[in-house]
This record gives sequence, structure tokens and C-alpha cells, in this order.
Amino acid sequence: MQKKILIIGKGSSAKNHKKALKMLNKNLLVESVSSRTLDSAFGKSYKKLTKLNPDYFIICSPSTYHYKHFKVIEKFFKKKIVLIEKPLFDKTVKIKKKPNNRYFVGYNLRLHPVLIFVKKYLKNKKIFSIRASCSSYLPDWRRQASYRKSVSGNKKLGGGVLLELSHELDYLTWIFGKIKLLNVFNKKVSNLKIDTDDILNLSATTSKKSLITLNINFFSKIVSRELIIDGNNFSLFGDLTKNKITLYEGNKKKVFSFKNFKLFQTYKLENYNMINKRFKNLCSLNEGLRLVNLLSQIRKKTRS
Repeated sequence: MQKKILIIGKGSSAKNHKKALKMLNKNLLVESVSSRTLDSAFGKSYKKLTKLNPDYFIICSPSTYHYKHFKVIEKFFKKKIVLIEKPLFDKTVKIKKKPNNRYFVGYNLRLHPVLIFVKKYLKNKKIFSIRASCSSYLPDWRRQASYRKSVSGNKKLGGGVLLELSHELDYLTWIFGKIKLLNVFNKKVSNLKIDTDDILNLSATTSKKSLITLNINFFSKIVSRELIIDGNNFSLFGDLTKNKITLYEGNKKKVFSFKNFKLFQTYKLENYNMINKRFKNLCSLNEGLRLVNLLSQIRKKTRS
């Protein structure tokens, strides 16, 4: 039976998902609708969508639209699987009843081999400190469009480094569990022509008293995504751009390299797992809600 998929949104993430789905299975029926015309699509053209009756939804609209689109799907569809691009929502939301559909959040870095290795390796390890970082240059993200007009640099559409680069906060809580914030700095400090935050520095502790420091920005021309973990008799350096792990245990050094891995593969893996209902490493609705609460805590601590 042919799987029917509806992608809400036509931006870069929507294009990545559509490309990944076509590579997975050319027989999939993939339709897309612009998030800007969604009201009319679910209004005047609603009969067309109910006739399509998708098995799988992918919400790739700006994060400020996510809750609205969540409610539309809840109202008109049942027993569907839905992937909502990160973050789940742009602000804290209380879902009052059990959802009609099954939801997951698009934190595709969970499927990166470096993070899968780290999560498995750290089981039952004594950890002293965790240092995570991500630096990039926003104008280089999408060369075909001006960064000034992008979702990433637009506050009304849920842009800003806190929301756009929340992958780090997701994988830190996925691997280490709930964290307690200590200090937060989240503002705009660069000369980029945007109206959003462009840097996040924070310190936190895990439930086992390990110290976390996190630094993310999108004004650096030195592109990097790294994770350094020091613990009892080991030190680990994970490089998510070079797909490489350097591990020191006692006096021994080991290097693990995933040379053939490309970040786009996480989109393929994510969609393969969704279609085949293999949800083990995906971000659940409840995990996504907890992360939205953490994002709200960071904002409050920044304002205080």
C-alpha cells in the first residue's frame, strides 16, 4: 500500500525531507503545502487534503506556527504519525488531553554516529565535566537567499540562536538527563542585520552533579560543532563536523572515524524510522515539551 506524506512548509528543511523521502522510496506519494497558505489549504482546499488523507505529516513551518498546525492536525486527523521540526513550539504550551496522533520532534542530530557512540560509551561512567559548542556564520547557511529575510534571523518567525540551534540542548538532555541551569547569557552581540539573539552561553549541572558548559553562536566564520567530556580515567573529544571521536583511556588513545557519513543522512534515517515506526532514538512529544520548558527557563534567566 502506497504511503502518503504531507509536508507543511517549503523552506530548506522541507526540501531536505522531500529529497530524503524520494531517495528512500520513489513510490512514496509526497505532497507539500506552503505554511503561509495553510489556512486556505485547510479551509477552501480542505477537501483536497482529506482526500489525500496522509499517513505521515512533516511540519516544517516557522516555529511560531507549529502549535497552530499541531491543533489543525489534531482537529481533522487521527492515528497519524507527525514529525515537527525543531523546536516543538516557540514557547511553553500545555496539552490538556491525550493527542489523537503520535508526535515526534526533528532533532535529527540524535542520529549522528558520534552522538550515538557517546551515549552508548558513557553508560555507567563517572563524568566530571561536559563542554559542548557550535559555531557557524548565519549568512552562509542559505546562499540562495538573504539571511536578513530568513526565518533564522526573524524574531516573529521563531528565529534566533536559542531556538535554531537547540540541537545542543536536546542532545545534552537526551544523553545526560534533566539539567539545572546555573548561569545564562543569551543576547545579540554581533553586527548581523537580524533582530534575534545570536549567542548563547550557559552553565548547568546534571542530576549526577556533572558540570555542563555550552557555547553556541551564528556569527563565527570558524564552523565547528564539538563535544568534550572528561570523566574518571577518560577524556573524549567528539567532532560532529569531521565525524570523528578521539578517546583517551588511561595512557591509550583511540580514534573512531565515520568517514563516509554525511549530515544529510540523518534526514534519511529520521524519515526511514518514522515511516517504519522505529522510534527508539527519536525525540518524543514529551521530550520536546520538556525542552520547550528548558528554553523558557533560559529566557527567564536571561531577563532576570
